[in-house]
Amino acid sequence: MTKLEKGPQGRRRGRGARERILSASQQLFRTQGINRTGMNELCAVAQVSKRTAYQHFTGKDELVAEYLRRFDPGLMAAVFDRTDLTPRERLLAAFEIPTSGPDELTPLCPYIAATVEIHDPQHPASEYAREYKLAIAARLAETAREAGATDPEQLGEQLALLLDGASARTRVLNAESFPTAAAIAAVLIDAALPVTGREQENVKATAG
Repeated sequence: MTKLEKGPQGRRRGRGARERILSASQQLFRTQGINRTGMNELCAVAQVSKRTAYQHFTGKDELVAEYLRRFDPGLMAAVFDRTDLTPRERLLAAFEIPTSGPDELTPLCPYIAATVEIHDPQHPASEYAREYKLAIAARLAETAREAGATDPEQLGEQLALLLDGASARTRVLNAESFPTAAAIAAVLIDAALPVTGREQENVKATAG
């Protein structure tokens, strides 16, 4: 029989400890920041002992990296894997960030926020954030290539930069910036597509 360890307040803890730790990290790291969140507070929210936490993660550095991996393991699969949209429509769909009022505005991108807080480029979270951002730009470029862009890598990088800028501006101004970013993206996309590519997109959209 698996031994259960008693955590805070004497409650018995089972195999869900790892998930509770990650859930607590998502809650605390996003609302109050990585540096302001200590392991004691995180363990209290997760309702596990520090001993249990260190059995699942070698330290806070590893936990922060795993916290980032959990955000978007499919690299915006809900956008890029859609078969009901044309490539151009998928590029624009990347800017459709749902909100429901001022209190629900998109917070600063967690990958940017983590890198700003951590500073160390060799930190595992910083390395993962770089990998993620490069992967998103690559997915945008791949989709741009499908759309017929003359320079898909350049368009992918432009759209990736626009996404990050919209996220940061939304956080700073507490006002939605993604609709404006989407309008700019449409201009960039249409300028990058040759006339024949645009015509093909229109035909596909009409047929769909």
